[in-house]
Amino acid sequence: MMNSSTKIKLIYLLSASIFFYFLFISFLKNKADSNQTPEGMVWIKGGTYLRGATSGNPLARQDEKPVHKIRIDGFWMDSTEVTNAQFKKFVNESGYITTAERKVDWDELKKQLPEGTEKPHDSILQPGSLTFECNYREVSNLNDYSQWWKWKTGANWRQPKGIGSSIKGKENHPVVHISYEDAVAYCKWIGKRLPTEAEWEYAARGGLQNSVFPWGNNVNLLHTSANTWQGTFPTSNTLIDGYERSSPVGAFPPNGFGLYDMAGNVWEWTEDWYDYKYYSTLAKNKENNNPKGPIKPKNPFNPYGQDKVIRGGSFLCHESYCASYRVSARMATSFDTGLEHLGFRTVLSKE
Repeated sequence: MMNSSTKIKLIYLLSASIFFYFLFISFLKNKADSNQTPEGMVWIKGGTYLRGATSGNPLARQDEKPVHKIRIDGFWMDSTEVTNAQFKKFVNESGYITTAERKVDWDELKKQLPEGTEKPHDSILQPGSLTFECNYREVSNLNDYSQWWKWKTGANWRQPKGIGSSIKGKENHPVVHISYEDAVAYCKWIGKRLPTEAEWEYAARGGLQNSVFPWGNNVNLLHTSANTWQGTFPTSNTLIDGYERSSPVGAFPPNGFGLYDMAGNVWEWTEDWYDYKYYSTLAKNKENNNPKGPIKPKNPFNPYGQDKVIRGGSFLCHESYCASYRVSARMATSFDTGLEHLGFRTVLSKE
């Protein structure tokens, strides 16, 4: 028969074996889970939040109200905006030609203009995109965007400032001059999709409730937390945050979910059509489960356009202009438009 000392040793060894067995199983399980996360993405656990601008957000516009309850299923999201290097790989492998590089189709363009608009001269209807340029010493009317947005022939993702410019040395900057169609083409190629507006704001909040910014409510942290316009917009940028235009992705701290540049740097496309009264419709519901946006666009400021929602603000955002580095800020942009401060990131559903 075993003596008590031997029994105690056997029990100890058996207990230790069971402990290390379950520890090893746990290690394998966690390793398997981590392997399921696609490279460059983070898992956003599902949950419920209040979308829209709160009362503590005095810079909010009417289309950010009223606050309404949203429930979101979990999904993966790119930790950064899609870069020039990533988009270049897509173009090289697929042969894709972006909207800004194609011949302008007047028959399509005039559908977004008032009836009877005369066709411009062919010298104007050339491939290009909108670039930021401001040669004024002082701007009195910030509603006149034509003072700093210029149509530049030859401007596209390869030549962001027009003919002669390049992305050399900016491989890790977000790709810009990307239309909604371009972003969708990239998503299909890589097997992902654009986020819904509801997913985007949930992710941007990083787990914080009722906050104005991805990092909380302290506006004094703006210049160390996001790439935005510092100084007097649009005439003088003091570069306190270190950048005049776009910055490399991940140059500023991530939010609570591990996502970079959810405020500033470049605007990002979402899947939703823009309807300026859409939030009022959803606010009537007790809870909205994974909303996909309105079935068609409605924008009184662009009644002929087909506008999608863009999110996140950009390096041009300033308190006097749009302050769109706030998590609830949203803007409408024509689906076939490219801009020097507009890019995207992708998401992936669990299924």
